[in-house]
Amino acid sequence: MGIGSRRAATGAATALLLCFVTAGTAAAEEVPSDSTAIAADQTTDVNDRQGWEDGSDQPFSEKAPSLCDTPSTWYSITSKKAYHVPSWWNGTKYKDGPGGTIAVSVTKSGTISAEFSASGEWSAGALLAKAKTTISVKIGASVSVAIGHNYSHDIGRNKYGHLQYGSWGYKVNWKRYRSAGGSSCGGVEIAHGSATLPTSETGWKYWETSS
Repeated sequence: MGIGSRRAATGAATALLLCFVTAGTAAAEEVPSDSTAIAADQTTDVNDRQGWEDGSDQPFSEKAPSLCDTPSTWYSITSKKAYHVPSWWNGTKYKDGPGGTIAVSVTKSGTISAEFSASGEWSAGALLAKAKTTISVKIGASVSVAIGHNYSHDIGRNKYGHLQYGSWGYKVNWKRYRSAGGSSCGGVEIAHGSATLPTSETGWKYWETSS
């Protein structure tokens, strides 16, 4: 084989290899990760949502599954309320005043994780999956907080301003049922509990006090 032929064959092989690499990369990007954790570069910074937190649990209803004569279990979210899930470590909470302007920044990275309180037989993964499909796809088992995210807020006259970093998440109550079987299609409660669930939206919560 001549030099020209060998160069042509090598060029064709290289082009074919590049094609396979490109196709493989595109396919990988289209497949979602099985992990419920949310990386820092996936978060959305949202600051100071006025009135975000609900005053009380809001009833949450959904269509019950049809499980006639089919032994099975399922989860039901019975109530939910919007809740700013705080990051409690140092470098994410500040107080200043009276009056003036408070300017802050996250000085220490960390992770805000979901918290559960439950009795009976249950699964955190299954409950998270239920919350993602019925409340918000942004809910995850945890969210990473990176250093940075500068923010400032004016403080009322003679007032003290507070800023707390965290995730704009939810508090929920839930139950788990087992099919009772028979023609009634009823369910028997086998577990219940509550959960505090972070989302991929993070930011500063602001409030004021008189001292």
